[in-house]
Amino acid sequence: MSTHATGQSHGDDQYPPDGVEAIVHAVPLVLPVAGGILIFLLAFIAVYMA
Repeated sequence: MSTHATGQSHGDDQYPPDGVEAIVHAVPLVLPVAGGILIFLLAFIAVYMA
């Protein structure tokens, strides 16, 4: 008779944490803030050059 010493089933797979999945919850906040900063900087540069 054979026995499995590991004791794992197919549903017990443990994966390492993914970097993208760790920060994807912050995307709806970061994108508008970064866009606003970029628009402000581009407008500042346009006014400064004019």
